[in-house]
Amino acid sequence: MRDSASNRSRWPVALSVLLVALVVVIAIAAALAPLLPASDQIGVDGGRVAAGCIFVGSYLALAIGRIPGLNIDRAGIALVGAGLMVASGALSIEDAYKAVDLDTITLLLGMMIVVASLRLSGFFGVATAWVMMHARRPLILLGAIVATSGVFSAFLVNDAICLVLAPLVLELTLALGRQPVPYLLAVAMASNVGSTATITGNPQNIMIGSFSHIPYTKFALALGPVALVGLVIIVALIALFHRAEFVGAPRLEAPLREVNANRALMTRAVLATLILIALFFAGVAPAKAAIVIGGLLLLTRRVKSRRVYADIDWSLLLMFAGLFIIVAGAERTLLTPELFAAIGKLQLNRIPVLSGTMAVLSNLVSNVPAVLLIKPFVAPLKDHDTAWLVIAMASTLAGNFTVLGSIANLIVVQRAAASGVVIGFWDYFRVGAPLTIITLAIGTLWLWL
Repeated sequence: MRDSASNRSRWPVALSVLLVALVVVIAIAAALAPLLPASDQIGVDGGRVAAGCIFVGSYLALAIGRIPGLNIDRAGIALVGAGLMVASGALSIEDAYKAVDLDTITLLLGMMIVVASLRLSGFFGVATAWVMMHARRPLILLGAIVATSGVFSAFLVNDAICLVLAPLVLELTLALGRQPVPYLLAVAMASNVGSTATITGNPQNIMIGSFSHIPYTKFALALGPVALVGLVIIVALIALFHRAEFVGAPRLEAPLREVNANRALMTRAVLATLILIALFFAGVAPAKAAIVIGGLLLLTRRVKSRRVYADIDWSLLLMFAGLFIIVAGAERTLLTPELFAAIGKLQLNRIPVLSGTMAVLSNLVSNVPAVLLIKPFVAPLKDHDTAWLVIAMASTLAGNFTVLGSIANLIVVQRAAASGVVIGFWDYFRVGAPLTIITLAIGTLWLWL
C-alpha cells in the first residue's frame, strides 16, 4: 500500500519535471534552427512553437504557484520563462530590456520603501492601538478594521498593507478575546476592494496606470465609489455569515498595551506619505513621485537602510520583469492578424463581456498575469480609458472569489497559520464568492451606465 501510494505521489513530480525539460529542449532547438541550411521557414515555425510552449508553460506554472518536484516560486518561474524567450530567439536581449516597463517597477519600489518606513516607525502599531481603544463593540471593531485596511490599501499597495496589518489584527483580536477569523477575512477582503480605488492600490493597477496614462484623479473618481460601496458590503456580509461573533456580543474591554514607536520617524514618514498622495492627485507622474519620496525617506540616521531593504518584496519586482518579457515574446511571435480577428469576435468592447472575461482570467492565472495577457487586445478598442478601468476593477475585485484569488489573501492566511489560526477554503469562499459577484455587478453597472 505504501509503495503504491508513493508511486502515485511521484507521478505528478515526474510529469512536471519531464514537461519542464521538454520546454527547455524546444527552446534550445528553436535557438539552433537558424543555424541549419535552408531553415528560414523552419526557424519561423520553430520559434512560434517554442514561444507558445514557453508562454503556456510559464502561465500554467504561475497559476499553480510552483512546479512540483522543483523548489522554485513565481518569481523564479517568470525569470526562467523570460530567459527561455530570449534563448529561443522570440526576443533579442535588447528587446527584452525594452519590454520591461520601468515605470511600473519604479512605482512599486518607491511605494514599498514608503510602506517600510511607516512600519519601521511604528505607525501601524499606533493606528491599531487607537482602533483597539475606541472600538467598543465587535461590529464597530470590524468596521474599523475594514476601513483601515481599505483606506491604507487604496494608496499604499494592498499586499504590503496585508503583511503589516494581518499580525497586528490577529494580536488585537486575541487580546480582546474575540474569534480572529472574521476580522482577518476583513483585512484580506477590504485590502482587495479598497485597492480598486487608485492606481497605487495594487500591482495590477500600477501596471494599468503605466499602460493607460489615465490621470490619478480620474482613476480615483471612476473607481473610488465602487471601492467605497464594496467596503460597506464587506462589513454586512461578514456580520451576516459570522452572526455569533457580532449578535449580542458584550462591550469590549481593551487591555493596555505598549506600542514601540519612534515619534520623529513616524511624523516624518506620515508627512512624506501625505505629500506623496498630494503629488499623485496634483498630476505628478506616480513613478517619479514615489521614487523621489521613497529615496528621501532613506536619508535618516535613525534607521539603517538595510532594514528598509529587508521589507521590500524583491521577488515581486523580479516576477514583474520576467512577465513583461514573457508576454512581449509571445506577443511578437504568436499574435497574428487571424488571432486578433478571432479575439475581436468576443466583443471585448462591451463592458459586461470585458468585465466577465477579466474576472475569469484573474481566477485562472492570477490578476497580474491576466492584465498582461489582455493588454494586446485593448489597443483595437474604441474607448481605451474605460476599457482599462473595467480591467482594473474586474481583475481586482475577482481576487476575493477564493482564498487563492490574490496574493493579499494568501499573505493573511499564511500569517494566521503561523500563529495557529486556520482559515480554510470554505471559511473564505462563503463570504468571498457572494462579495465578488455583488461588487463585480456593481462595478460593471457603474462603468457601463
